[in-house]
This record gives sequence, C-alpha cells and structure tokens, in this order.
Amino acid sequence: MKWEDFRQSDNIEDRRGDGPMMAGGGSSGHLGLGAMIVLGLIGYAFGVDPRVLIGGAEMVSQMSGGAQQQQVSTPRQMGAPKDQMGRFVAAVLAENEDVWKDVLPAQTGVQFKPAPIVLFNGATRSACGAAKSAMGPFYCPLDKKIYLDTSFFRDMQTKYGGGGDFAYAYVISHEMGHHIQDLLGILPKAQAAQQSAFSGAKANSISVRIELQADCFAGVWAANANEKWQVIEPGDVEKAINTAQAIGDDRLEKASRGYAVPDSFTHGTSAQRQQWLERGLQSGKIADCNTFAQAN
Repeated sequence: MKWEDFRQSDNIEDRRGDGPMMAGGGSSGHLGLGAMIVLGLIGYAFGVDPRVLIGGAEMVSQMSGGAQQQQVSTPRQMGAPKDQMGRFVAAVLAENEDVWKDVLPAQTGVQFKPAPIVLFNGATRSACGAAKSAMGPFYCPLDKKIYLDTSFFRDMQTKYGGGGDFAYAYVISHEMGHHIQDLLGILPKAQAAQQSAFSGAKANSISVRIELQADCFAGVWAANANEKWQVIEPGDVEKAINTAQAIGDDRLEKASRGYAVPDSFTHGTSAQRQQWLERGLQSGKIADCNTFAQAN
C-alpha cells in the first residue's frame, strides 16, 4: 500500500508515553460499563477472546443509552507523530478524512466530522471506560474517538496470520466505519434495538450487522482512496481479505474451544466478513452496505 508520500493527519492524540491509567478517574478502580462488557466477553475463552480484537461496536452498542460516563482523558497536544508507525497511522487517518469528507456528503448529504485517533501502550482511559490492549482497536461514540494500541498489528502477524500495511489500514478504516455509522445515526439506532432485543442471540445478531457494515465501509474507503490516488498495490486486497477471514467468529471460536456457537457471534463469519469487505471494495458506495436489509 502506498502511503509514505501522502499528508499526515494532525488528529492524533499520542498517549504512548503515558504511564498506566485508572479507568473512570479517581482511585475507585471501577471500570466503565463498556469495558466491563468487553472484559466479560474476553473471559469466556482461554486468555483473550479474539472476537473483540477488530471490533468495538459490541463494547459501545450494548452500553445503556442513559448511562453517563465521565470524560476522564487528560487533554493532549494533537499532531502527527514522528516515528514510523505513528506516521503510518497518521497517513491512513488522513486518507480516511480526505475520502469521507467528499464521499459522505456526496452520497448521503451528511457532513463528515473527523474522529481523532488515540494511540496508547497497554492501557488508557476513554469516555466509554477502560481501554486495554487486549480489547483491540475500538471506537467510543461518547467522545467520538478511535483507540488504538499499535501492538495489535504485531498480534495480527503472529497470532492471526494477517499483516501488511493495507491490512493494518483496513483495521483503522473499520473503526472509522463505526464513526461513519455514528454520524449517519445508525449506531444509536442499533444500540436502542439491542436494548429492546428479546434475547441475547437477537442482540448479538444486531452486533453482527454493525460489524459487517463497518467492514463494508472500510471497503468503500479503500475503493474511493484507490480511485483518487491509486494506493492499492498487488497483493494488498488479498491480505485484507485474509485478515477479514481470519477474524470471523466461526473460525476464532473453533480455534479457541473446538466448535462454534452461531448465536454467540458478534462480528460475523469469515465468509460474511470477506463478503462485505469485498462489496464495499467493488462498489465504493455507502448504499450498498446496508447489512440490516440483507439476508447475509
């Protein structure tokens, strides 16, 4: 993937040099509700449940609509980092910003508002509660920020057979996809639907739709970025698709406990994740990402 010569976004809040932080402020040690939901999901597997590594929607969409979380992050100076990984993240974020500021109003009439990325090591705080490396990247709608510990990219290579710049860009763009859902009003509506769901399986099925749509939106970004700047190089799409397949609920559940339970899926199967990423890549249109109206 080509990125070195593109502009770098200043919407980066770099907390990688900070020490460990308590979630929720003060010294009570209580985690935010969003963090507790994610940590509950993590607990069912051996060590870390990989299903939460790409997503984050289930962390934020199951939160109570009326719950108030204190904004606890200490303000940081915004700007593009100087190290190689920081520059890469800033470049991918800039490409997302430059695509969505045109595509979103042109296709939906909704104006794009940037979502900053918070870089951290190990753990930090968000308006949605604790942010920890084990959660993977996630989007918090309460502060409109994306949280990313870039060690996740190393895990993609060593644990899940993914890797490569375009695959990493897909991860970032998936989280930006959740921000696009938020701007379009999809995320709060899905959250409300989950709260009124008659069963856990139904609530999980809504989460799957959220995640698959974010995959599709990542594809929409890639299609439009490539049309503008020819950023995709040979092999890039295959790497992104391999990553999407590797983090399907069915594959990850079978790897962790030997079998899959479809009612517990929160992100979609490998086939579904590939399908929706490819749909966005092929069409470049937001309207083609309506996972809530599709059978698959």
